[in-house]
Amino acid sequence: MKSEWARFWRLDPAIAFLNHGSFGACPAPVLDAQARWRDRMERRPVQFLARDLEGLLDAARRDLAAFLGCDAEDLAFVPNATAGVNAVLRSLVFREGDELVRTDHEYNACRNALDHAARRAGARVVVANVPFPLVSAEEVLESVLSCVTHRTRLVLLDHVTSPTGLVFPIERLVAELSARGVDTLVDGAHAPGMVPFEIRKVGAAYYTGNCHKWLCAPKGSGFLHVRRDLRDGIHPIAISHGMNSPRTDRSRFLLEFDWTGTDDPSAYLCVPDAIRFLGSLLPEGWPELMARNRALALDARRTLCKTLRIAPPCPDEMIGSLASLRIPEGPPELPRSPFSWNHVQERLLQEHGIEVPILPWPVPPKRLVRISAQLYNDEKQYERLAEALASLLP
Repeated sequence: MKSEWARFWRLDPAIAFLNHGSFGACPAPVLDAQARWRDRMERRPVQFLARDLEGLLDAARRDLAAFLGCDAEDLAFVPNATAGVNAVLRSLVFREGDELVRTDHEYNACRNALDHAARRAGARVVVANVPFPLVSAEEVLESVLSCVTHRTRLVLLDHVTSPTGLVFPIERLVAELSARGVDTLVDGAHAPGMVPFEIRKVGAAYYTGNCHKWLCAPKGSGFLHVRRDLRDGIHPIAISHGMNSPRTDRSRFLLEFDWTGTDDPSAYLCVPDAIRFLGSLLPEGWPELMARNRALALDARRTLCKTLRIAPPCPDEMIGSLASLRIPEGPPELPRSPFSWNHVQERLLQEHGIEVPILPWPVPPKRLVRISAQLYNDEKQYERLAEALASLLP
């Protein structure tokens, strides 16, 4: 039986799409809104980009800030969380002997950005090994805090880990690190729209996230939040007109981030449309939507564990709308793309009509299957996946 909400998405009906976590999927009404923004821009490009855009971005930023629980003045639009991480790391000045901490669950792109920043400065990256499987969130805290020394300058933390789908105890981590005088950069790529939180309560020095994933906005929409006392030190990846603007009616932070060169800003402007549309689909709005997706992810995990005869690798409390399970090791394979498509993933798609990632983690031949749950998904799709995996795995 098809989900009653699937009609709002333009996904291929022949495919069980269980990989919302990779790139998201934008509903048709939000794509229609984006088309209207683009039409307006192309009718009068100079009017739109040079005269109207600043106010339009401010309006979109206010709606996003209200959703995220932060002040709009501290929030900048960026294309994605990877760009937000890079903006922070390229702006900060590290020195030889400094230590930058991350976990071994960090998203590869952001891990590369941290390694690059450390190499340029002669700093050292320290890796906190978070167990997986694990018994409780306390193991995350213990692993991260054990890596902090007097040389620690910054800790890069996932809010929700990309490969393993763990919801980290982010408020406690930030508070414990802050008490030790250490700033945090939170990679919140998956958190907005998946788990309830408020940026002001998280309290991180820097928090970046995506709107194209669980908020279901168009691709190319993300944000970077910078604590107000640190804003002047953070610049976008592309330096443009805002750097030497004589204006005093607007923060340098917004002047720089709101214009980095000619681009299509329609994805940013659609973020309020996505928030409103997704929030209208269930009677209790976003809280019910997040709870529904989480319940579906947990049910799907139980189905997979039962069929494949494997134990859940983490407690239910650490799951949002993503869940990863270890599956038997496979033969070594060369990555076919940055996302490491492999023969099991391709066979699931070609033979069973199922799109789901099989991730080499932590290193091949160890691997995971990662499921996502969004409104357009239903229980029968995960039952299909469980049966297909059982037939394909050793």
